[in-house]
Amino acid sequence: MNFDPGPLVEWTPQGLYCRRGDFYIDPQRGVNTAIITHAHSDHARRGSQHYFCTQSGLHLLKSRLGPKIKATGIPYQQSFQLGEVQVSFHPAGHILGSAQIRIEWDSQVWVVSGDYKREADPSCEPFESVQCNTFITEATFGTPRYIWDKTRQHGKEIYSWWAENAKSGVNSLLFGYSLGKTQRILAELAPYFTRPVVIHPSMQEITECYRAEGRKLAPTLGLDSPQLQKPLRGELILAPPSILKGEFLEQLGEYETAFASGWMQGSSPFHQSGYDKGFVISDHADWNDLNQSIKETGAKRVFVLHRSHGALVRHLRKQGLEAYPISHLTQARYSDIVSPNLSLF
Repeated sequence: MNFDPGPLVEWTPQGLYCRRGDFYIDPQRGVNTAIITHAHSDHARRGSQHYFCTQSGLHLLKSRLGPKIKATGIPYQQSFQLGEVQVSFHPAGHILGSAQIRIEWDSQVWVVSGDYKREADPSCEPFESVQCNTFITEATFGTPRYIWDKTRQHGKEIYSWWAENAKSGVNSLLFGYSLGKTQRILAELAPYFTRPVVIHPSMQEITECYRAEGRKLAPTLGLDSPQLQKPLRGELILAPPSILKGEFLEQLGEYETAFASGWMQGSSPFHQSGYDKGFVISDHADWNDLNQSIKETGAKRVFVLHRSHGALVRHLRKQGLEAYPISHLTQARYSDIVSPNLSLF
């Protein structure tokens, strides 16, 4: 008779939970012990008693959640014990300090991917493939329509757009997420820029966290800096879209707009949102990289977050893998799909 220990990681209303370690991964509300894959607000939330994150992501986490949180930064690949399990962080390539979470108990190894990408990005640590027998993967862009052109030189393209506008005294207003996308753009611009990029105040502290970790970024000036002549003329400005309704609007002068995101590819609603230009720059894996990453783990069982009932699950099943939406990762449903032996060893 086979003993079913239940899932090592399960899906709960609070998020992913490891019962044998008594911790949550990116919990949706405050818990006793939270392991954080990265500092984006949909993954790192206030209210937990103790946080674990990567060492390089610790300052970012405290910047987002507050300097007084109880948080421990752990170097990549360094194993530590929580309850009955061994845990380690491995680079996810999403933003600075982002991690995949490796969990080992008995003969089982599970990996929770968090958000990840495989593209080169000078602002953060590169993605690392991690062997496991069960892989919980994100699938933000988990359809074949999303395949990034890996030959594009984003920094050069943005610089050229800015330079062309600057000839006419027009500002180049580039929208992107304050954490991760902004710093990636600054890192890719670093080889080209000799004058500062103007950034919104909401981006300044986060950007300094990157510099403190040794990341080389293009020089910046805050939009509220007294060194800037107002209204602005011929500047490259990185800002959230809310700037068009905020206190800085009168300072912007004449401008063109652009958005940097994977959603700018093709005919998605974001692509049709009225920007003058779109830069297809994503911090998530595309269809090909999702499939490559899953293959490299060696996992026979895969659970899919986000587009959990979509193309990726169906495609993986055709490849002979046990693939399921994340909703199957509960105590009740897991017993219906568990096989006798899932050992890596």
